[in-house]
Amino acid sequence: MAQFIKIYENNPNEVAIKKVVEVLKNGGLVIYPTDTVYGLGCDITNTKALERVAKIKGVKLEKANFSFICSDLSHISDYIKQIDTATFKILKRALPGPYTFILPGNNNLPKEFKKKITVGIRVPDNAIALEMVRLLGNPIVSTSIHDEDEVLEYSTDPELIFEKWQNLVDLVIDGGYGDNIGSTIIDLSGFEPVVIREGKGSLEVL
Repeated sequence: MAQFIKIYENNPNEVAIKKVVEVLKNGGLVIYPTDTVYGLGCDITNTKALERVAKIKGVKLEKANFSFICSDLSHISDYIKQIDTATFKILKRALPGPYTFILPGNNNLPKEFKKKITVGIRVPDNAIALEMVRLLGNPIVSTSIHDEDEVLEYSTDPELIFEKWQNLVDLVIDGGYGDNIGSTIIDLSGFEPVVIREGKGSLEVL
């Protein structure tokens, strides 16, 4: 059964975050808060953990469209091809924030994602998520937690999330109620930005 840890976003407890990072480093799956919906994530460098996430989502790992949660802009540049000034300005305006940006991947991508031409990158405006990534030292591969309820697209109550997921994951963070609006997805891999999904993030950043 998963651990259930309460962490306050306005002042994340470092001891608690280190416990989460330990779980990630050992190949565990963690459910954690972001600036939009709760996410299910694992360490980008752990193949077994990536396969577990893909299995839970019912997709083949190499075909999965998972996001990479990074801690800042320099962290992003490890995994994407060099971007032009206009793209950089959009990222600088928008991040950290409720956006997923689709960008061209480079050769540093883990072997499971080598065939991918583009990757989805997130830098959420949430101190818990950012601190997790910072202490882990590399991105967390992540996917949103969907709810089976037809009214709510996403699960927002951490206790209910724990109830439902406790036997599938290794740790659930209670970081308060989540949002039930996903991130705004913008494709920046072409000549012009293309909005794939309008979510929580405003389009004024473009």
